[in-house]
Amino acid sequence: MTKKVIMGFTLMLILLVPAMSMHASAQTSQSYTITGAGSTFVFPLMDNWRVEYNKIHPEITLNYQSIGSGAGIKLLEQKSVDFGASDAPLSATDMKNAPGVLTIPESIGGITIAYNLPGIDKGLKLTGPVIAQIFMGNITSWNDPAIVNLNPGTSLPNQKIVVAHRSDGSGTTYAFTDYLSKISPDWKTKVGQGKSVPWPVGTGGQGNAGVANIVKTTQYAVGYVELAYVFQNKMTYAFVQNADGNAFVEPTLDSVAADAAAAGTNLPSADGDWSQVSIVSQPGSNSYPISTLTYVMIYKDLSTVNGETQDKSTQVLDFLNWIIGDGQQYASGLLYVPLPDSIKKIDEAGLAEVSFSGGAVPEFGPVAALVLAIAIVSIIAVSSKSRIGFNPKI
Repeated sequence: MTKKVIMGFTLMLILLVPAMSMHASAQTSQSYTITGAGSTFVFPLMDNWRVEYNKIHPEITLNYQSIGSGAGIKLLEQKSVDFGASDAPLSATDMKNAPGVLTIPESIGGITIAYNLPGIDKGLKLTGPVIAQIFMGNITSWNDPAIVNLNPGTSLPNQKIVVAHRSDGSGTTYAFTDYLSKISPDWKTKVGQGKSVPWPVGTGGQGNAGVANIVKTTQYAVGYVELAYVFQNKMTYAFVQNADGNAFVEPTLDSVAADAAAAGTNLPSADGDWSQVSIVSQPGSNSYPISTLTYVMIYKDLSTVNGETQDKSTQVLDFLNWIIGDGQQYASGLLYVPLPDSIKKIDEAGLAEVSFSGGAVPEFGPVAALVLAIAIVSIIAVSSKSRIGFNPKI
């Protein structure tokens, strides 16, 4: 009788295991909030991705904090977000602070020189060296001969230039100062390149939106602003001389794509060193010279992220695969260049390496595993004292 009771209890436990596993799976398939933070440059596109992905996956919410690339990388280093976003690749110091991070390019965009000159439409012509001198405070008036000579027939005002720049650590600043360092030795030696630099002059704004707001609301202002923000806010912007020095190029989807295409070869793998990657000032008559890749960064082992679970890590990975795949169809409408196939292949290979090593398989959780272990032990105990021919091979 005792044997029958034990066997009955054991069989009941075994039957409970699938039900408990299914219940756990049902619970984990309810809803998830994916967290990301960083680049304001990519925010218009990232926010659109949030909306479009939620339409096909209503159980997934993206909480993306547009706080600047520098702050996003800090949160990534602290393992406080599922992914960081930056227009600046990880530096050698960043890589030491965040070992095991993969770099996944997810879009390409342009940085405009936006200005507020009453009565003057878009298309003011500027060269790289002149832009550098404006942001260094060496050219201080709109009717300076250096600007006038580039724009014959344009009546430029005798007004002081109000320079606007980023106040936060910024990938947009990184790309802009990368450009200035390449075309102006004076800038390179006196100011340099970085997410934050010692601006010689100007007023700081938080994020691309902050700089755009200063320029739009301040007469005679100039600032560097991502292309999507300029078009969304109907701002005027300069045509910038190309790297070949033979044309002034308007920042458009096609001219940014031309610049990116010239630089889109020989890129590292997702787990490689991206710190020297730059696509600014590429050759070509229609290449807009102030362009940049923008990236998401994710830990190769997502179990190292605070609060991560295996179920959620699967959703994070699915979302990132979507943005580099089907999500690219939304890039052009917001004036970001869709990723070329060569970069998509790098991304796909990188995301294929992402794993979660710190938890149980969600379809067979720890409680279910314990129940099954008890059941197996019970069967072994009963069979050892009976004639039941059960010889489990473990």
